[in-house]
Amino acid sequence: MAKLYFNYSTMNAGKSTLLLQASHNYREGGMETYLITARFDNRAGQGQIASRIGIGETADTFTPGEDLFDKLKERFAQSRVACVFIDEAQFLSKEQVWQLARAVDDLGVPVMCYGLRVDFQGNLFPGSAALLAWADEMREVRTICHCGKKATMVVRKGPDGLPLKDGDQVVIGGNETYQSLCRRHWREAVEA
Repeated sequence: MAKLYFNYSTMNAGKSTLLLQASHNYREGGMETYLITARFDNRAGQGQIASRIGIGETADTFTPGEDLFDKLKERFAQSRVACVFIDEAQFLSKEQVWQLARAVDDLGVPVMCYGLRVDFQGNLFPGSAALLAWADEMREVRTICHCGKKATMVVRKGPDGLPLKDGDQVVIGGNETYQSLCRRHWREAVEA
């Protein structure tokens, strides 16, 4: 039975690695997968899903406002897909998450979304909020803070390396920009 999945965590937890491994497992079993990522996140190159451990795959991209139900219907007209994988799912809109849920229900395809739960200010991303509300199954991908506790928050660092408290919700970056922390260390960092 097809389901909508949300695999969430902070930065550097291995979400993209898990996505690529799961897709590989389907393909190794002779089943086709469809990978999609946010168009404006081009750190690894346009239309690329890449992991920090050095593996990657070419993917289709989504843009804000694009109808993902229609996109999946068009893709399925070419050939049947066993599973859809969405990277950077926090950048989906509420409407796009609903479109993915509709694809699960009406097209009978599992959709596995991978993304961040909260931004650097501790606020839910719109796509993550919708996935937390509507996903059939949710799985936390765990990573650790420098103290050894589970990291549940992320801090954004400025050019001087100090934590930022304000700014746009979305700024694309990696280890040079973001650090995953437990709630206590995040609170200490942003309240300092």
